[in-house]
Amino acid sequence: MSHLLNATQFRAEFPSLTDSVHLASCSQGALSSRLAYALQEIGHTLRDRGAPWEAWMAEVGRARERFARLIGAEPGEVAVLSCASEAAFQAASSLDWSRRPGIVTTDLEFPSIAHVWLAQRGRGATVRVAADTGEHVPAEAYEQVVDESVNLVSVPLHTYRNGARLPVEDVVRLAHAKGARVFVDAYQGAGVTPIDVERLGCDYLAAGSLKYLLGLPGIAFLYVRGGIEQQREPELTGWFGRTDPFAFDPRLLDFPEDARRFETGTPPIPSAYAANAGFDLIERIDLAAVDEHVTALVEELAERLAAAGERVASPAGARGPQVAIADDDPARLAARLAERRIWTAPRGDLLRLSLHYYNDRSDVDAAVEAISACRRA
Repeated sequence: MSHLLNATQFRAEFPSLTDSVHLASCSQGALSSRLAYALQEIGHTLRDRGAPWEAWMAEVGRARERFARLIGAEPGEVAVLSCASEAAFQAASSLDWSRRPGIVTTDLEFPSIAHVWLAQRGRGATVRVAADTGEHVPAEAYEQVVDESVNLVSVPLHTYRNGARLPVEDVVRLAHAKGARVFVDAYQGAGVTPIDVERLGCDYLAAGSLKYLLGLPGIAFLYVRGGIEQQREPELTGWFGRTDPFAFDPRLLDFPEDARRFETGTPPIPSAYAANAGFDLIERIDLAAVDEHVTALVEELAERLAAAGERVASPAGARGPQVAIADDDPARLAARLAERRIWTAPRGDLLRLSLHYYNDRSDVDAAVEAISACRRA
């Protein structure tokens, strides 16, 4: 492996940061030189090679292997899909709700996933909600609603609303003690938070390339713990969900033994190129150093915003890679910051400011000063 990049070297991979402040990684990561090149490369393959499916499939395979390596899994435990909703649906559709009908979720779940759980009620599932404080969900809240009737417990690694780190390991332990499986949404952490699925102990984990993994929308990864019992076959399938996709047998519906059983149609080729551009960078940084760097910036940003009179909605002691502040009109505030080329991500009644390894203290200074100027105007 080539030498690891420090924060300054990593920042240099993102030319746009010379004239803008990117605090929207919780929505879409900043554009790197490598991603720009990857977009040109997919066009080049179309122009000069026509339909190079072998090369394209290799790109998808590389993305699968690199995501597996990132989270400490085997490639056969990873399915390549399109988005969080598809990942959640594939997991849910393979469960038999007649045996154990319960699903446990939380109001801090991203709707794209929460709506999939609610839709399972049409198949006989019942949905329970672990109580939250508005900012966080303690393990005790899950303990109160998880019993032997629960089949699936869903817990985000970090909530999309304010970046809070949820007690995933504790939830996994109590869920498994009751015989339930655990689905983890890692979209708001993968790329800046070290993830080891063996340590987490979860049964499913989903993440996508577009945020901290520095790619684009259109590709997602679903980890399925090896050896897990298949209660039923997935409902959504396609030719890439076959043992041999290139057998082209319309009368044979066979499912692979590994996570590829959850795959469907033609993979998202351009997004796979983008994902690999992101992995090119992620694999050249030490995620422990990234976590330390981001945590320091998050704490400084939260403290300075609070000192400036902002209501910080990201709970102390459980902050992830973002700081959220309450506002009467977050979209308007985000637009005013965008006029200063400061990119943020409004959601609901909160404005989210997210940090990556490419951010530094100058970005914290710019955000605090610009928000204070907007308040004075």
